Parts: sequence; structure tokens; C-alpha cells
Amino acid sequence: MLDSNKLLGDAKSHMQKAIDHLETELSKVRAGRANPSILDGIHVDYYGTMTPLNQVASVTTPDARTLAIQPWEKSMIAPIEKAILVANLGFTPQNDGTWVRD
Repeated sequence: MLDSNKLLGDAKSHMQKAIDHLETELSKVRAGRANPSILDGIHVDYYGTMTPLNQVASVTTPDARTLAIQPWEKSMIAPIEKAILVANLGFTPQNDGTWVRD
């Protein structure tokens, strides 16, 4: 015989996971204002190891529509650009030799 309390608990758990996932995905939607969390899922090839972007660079929003990424090592500019392009977030990064901007 099925335990209804267990089924209800499992259903609640699955629903909460779905809601949490939706909230995470919605936080990445780019609607008007630049939000650094849009880059949270991006991993960069850091000397052969896939590393989260926020561990190899600082991400700031200098104005309402711009994200600025400053790598801690200049050699990381190209891998960061590549990772953003591969992530297909809907924008093209531009670098000026020191920063990667969108």
C-alpha cells in the first residue's frame, strides 16, 4: 500500500526544486538592467581546469546597461570571451586589452 504522506512529501520536494530552478533561470534573463548573475553559470578554461568566471575575474556593472569583467590575469581575456560566446547569452563581448565589456 502506498504511503500518501511520503508521496505528498516527494511531490513537494520536486515542486520546490522546480521553483528554485525557475528562479535561477529568471535571474539570468536580461531585461533592461545589467545583472552580474547572468554570468554565474559560465566556466572558463583556466590552465586546463574549468573554473567559474567569478574565480578568475571581477564582474561589475559600471552603468545600468553594461557588464564589465576585469580578469586578474591579462592572459585570461581571450578564454573569458570564448566562454561567454559559447554560453550563447545573446550578447557579444568586447575587450579593450584590460577589460571585457558588454
